[in-house]
Amino acid sequence: MIEKNYQPADIEGRMSLVWEDARAFSAGRPDRREAEPFTIVIPPPNVTGSLHMGHALNNTLQDILCRFERMRGRDVLWQPGTDHAGIATQMVVERQLMERQQPGRREMGREKFLARVWQWKDESGGTILNQLKRLGASCDWSRERFTMDEGLSKAVVKVFVALHRDGLIYKDKRLVNWDPKLLTAISDLEVQQTEVKGHLWYLRYPLEGKAFNPEDPTTFIVVATTRPETMLGDTAVAVNPEDERYQHLIGKRVVLPLVGREIPIVGDTYSDPEKGSGAVKITPAHDFNDFEVGRRHGLPQISVLDKEGCLALVDNEDYLRGLPEGSEEFAREFHGVERFAARKRIVERLENFGFLERIEPNIHMVPHGDRSGVVIEPFLTDQWYVDAKTLAQPAIAAVKSGTTAFVPKNWEKTYFDWMENIQPWCISRQLWWGHQIPAWYGPDGKVFVAETEEEAVGNAIGYYVEQEVITPEQGREMALDRNKREGFITRDEDVLDTWFSSALWPFSTLGWPEDAPEVNRYYPTNVLVTGFDIIFFWVARMMMMGLHFMKEAPFSTVYIHALVRDEKGAKMSKSKGNVIDPLALIDEHGADALRFTLAAMAAQGRDIKLSTQRVEGYRKFANKLWNASRFAEMNGCAVPEGFDPAKAKETINRWIAHETAAVTREVTEALEAYRFNDAANAIYRFVWDVYCDWYVELSKPTLLGADGPAKAETQAMVAWARDEILKLLHPFMPFITEALWETTASREGLLALAPWPHRVEVPSAEEIAMLSASSFNDPLVPPILIGFDAANFKDEAAEAEIGWVVDLITAIRSVRAEMSIPPATLLGLTLVGASDATRERAPRWSDVIKRMARLNDISFADRAPEGSAQLVVRSEVVALPLKGVIDLAAERTRLSKEIAKADADIKRVDTKLANDKFVANAPEELVEEEKEKREAAMARKAKFEEALERLAGVA
Repeated sequence: MIEKNYQPADIEGRMSLVWEDARAFSAGRPDRREAEPFTIVIPPPNVTGSLHMGHALNNTLQDILCRFERMRGRDVLWQPGTDHAGIATQMVVERQLMERQQPGRREMGREKFLARVWQWKDESGGTILNQLKRLGASCDWSRERFTMDEGLSKAVVKVFVALHRDGLIYKDKRLVNWDPKLLTAISDLEVQQTEVKGHLWYLRYPLEGKAFNPEDPTTFIVVATTRPETMLGDTAVAVNPEDERYQHLIGKRVVLPLVGREIPIVGDTYSDPEKGSGAVKITPAHDFNDFEVGRRHGLPQISVLDKEGCLALVDNEDYLRGLPEGSEEFAREFHGVERFAARKRIVERLENFGFLERIEPNIHMVPHGDRSGVVIEPFLTDQWYVDAKTLAQPAIAAVKSGTTAFVPKNWEKTYFDWMENIQPWCISRQLWWGHQIPAWYGPDGKVFVAETEEEAVGNAIGYYVEQEVITPEQGREMALDRNKREGFITRDEDVLDTWFSSALWPFSTLGWPEDAPEVNRYYPTNVLVTGFDIIFFWVARMMMMGLHFMKEAPFSTVYIHALVRDEKGAKMSKSKGNVIDPLALIDEHGADALRFTLAAMAAQGRDIKLSTQRVEGYRKFANKLWNASRFAEMNGCAVPEGFDPAKAKETINRWIAHETAAVTREVTEALEAYRFNDAANAIYRFVWDVYCDWYVELSKPTLLGADGPAKAETQAMVAWARDEILKLLHPFMPFITEALWETTASREGLLALAPWPHRVEVPSAEEIAMLSASSFNDPLVPPILIGFDAANFKDEAAEAEIGWVVDLITAIRSVRAEMSIPPATLLGLTLVGASDATRERAPRWSDVIKRMARLNDISFADRAPEGSAQLVVRSEVVALPLKGVIDLAAERTRLSKEIAKADADIKRVDTKLANDKFVANAPEELVEEEKEKREAAMARKAKFEEALERLAGVA
């Protein structure tokens, strides 16, 4: 018995247990072992994370696909798991230690600290996976993986060693994003560009061989910089070769102010004549662009900062080399000064000596660490790198050939732009939590990369015996006695970038590098659902690793979803206070309402503007389905054994079968094309409009009437159509549909495992005509039409009749609403020049049309009565006599005013959008809001114009 009120909280937890007990989501179920596999790997959320709206969207879309394919009979593996999230997790535990006033990481030592992190992970990590279960995610939870599981760690080591052996992993000194607070290199994704109100300092660099005079521009060249403290590491000044102001200076030298180092003036197109002074200082060790300029011109790299962001000048051989006498005093004075304090003191010193020309305010983007919040430094340091350019070539080819396709397709351009300009991938991090790099260093710094320490020791012993650094006897002793090799080799303390292990996710989670049967069955995966922001960081790297080690692209389709923004189109952020918590929405409206909202708004390539009112609206949709199901139950609607919808005789029942088949095709085709919004909106319209508002309403006289064949058939059809709705709606709203299936079904089995309406060849027009003209018990009906194919059934005759009734009532209701005609005012209706079909069907539906359209009479005529509003319904004219019913003149005046008002709104928006300054400076969401206002005004205007046009023929 269906409960009176729909309460999501009462059914969601219970349905989750039902699925879990039945192992409904397990891959490789006995009944699916021969089925075609369908695999999705979850983008592993950080083990430290909690569910946010981006996760909710991403996992809702994945779940829709998995439930859809599971119902289509596929052996579905939705692989769940979490990422160890190096920096984030280490910070969580370090913060805990600090809050509890316990010894810090370095006081504890590496081994004890890592034990503490594992303890935290076991106790508190993975909260987000339980939150995903609340969302309804149908992962195979028995296969949950963690990027630092033993098996996955083995895969990481295997890949590192193999790539190093092939020359695709190497160590190099390059610039990295350095976090001076966390003391580690970080990835571009962990860098946030923040707009800062800063300054542009114009500095005078004296020309070599000329007596510097601040008043004489011929004695110096002016450079503009936002970071004057890094000038101590300048190794050149660059000017554009096409800049006539400086062409004569190319090849000459300047004397670096305060330092005294002589540096060249080079010609390079990096210098923009339109920016600043047109001349720029080049500091290869402290700027990514300068690093490339330095490589082009063979410039030295002088680092003047240490890992904590302080000046490092004393004992800095690169800095001190070639400086004039007396430079040591300056170095000692500024050594150890924090970078921003040094900036202030250096500017003061430059001003005192006449080297500062002027200071201008300057708004510019400054990189900050997303976790530490401090300004990131481009820092020259030794790190491990992957030769990404070589690995990228097969990954580029796979997308160009169509082996892997992006949806929407425009994201392929972003992928190609990144991949074709890819730089070496820095994979080392100066952390403790993560996969420690499998590299060991001998006493002379020689590197030994191996899968185990024993293997590294063996390689080192062999090498040093060959080099006669140790004797063969010493080597044998070291091999046999761990104590005798203590300190002989030391392991690299760094760990790998988190993206390195997650790049292996599609195959490491299946058991690779072991010869696991799951690898052969579930790799490659079918589709990856992810956000655009990690196309490069994760998608591209999975492509590279999958193709290199598995010789196949890891997925055939990459579906890129958009952002979830607030209702005004602004990006959600804690600072703005506009973050919407998905768990709060689930608590208030249920997971089904949130899921359906996200799916219905997930148009390809368009960000979602989420409002809580929209979620509330879909809660009402779920409530309507609940009430319709309860109405059916209360009226004895059930599907009898052996019921065949194709044999229905009542026109209204054949119509709902036709409409059900149509929406089945529409939903199926939309999901196959990843048009989630189209699929959701199709089933929404069918449930709300077709089934609830029309079919159930039109069936009520029969359901509430006397018993008989028509009533029995209608009871069966109402229940059958409801069941088809539950199937089609299940991928979007799994909890309510499973609960209703359980309560109303006279069948065994879960809805989650029930068959999706199948698709076969559509019957020919001749077969459909034969079906329409024949008795349903006629043995001559072709076999293809016996039984019911819910995806392909058609009955054009039933659709023509009931569709006419629906369209007629809808058109009359629209006129009544447009003309503000009260419900109590009954109108007459004239069918003008009606066809034989209309004359034949109108009497059958006269009572229904009168009741639902608020009419007192239906008549036929060759011409429309005087003073009538004329409508076209299915190519035939119908007339509503309005003379004497409304004040026609007043109504025309009202409509004209509404049109003028809409025109004024359109003009106001057009004026704003034509203002280049407004479009350029206004927030993106505000511009979008104005465009939406224009669309709404245009729609209002069209509606009023249509109403006015109807009145044009009314005398």
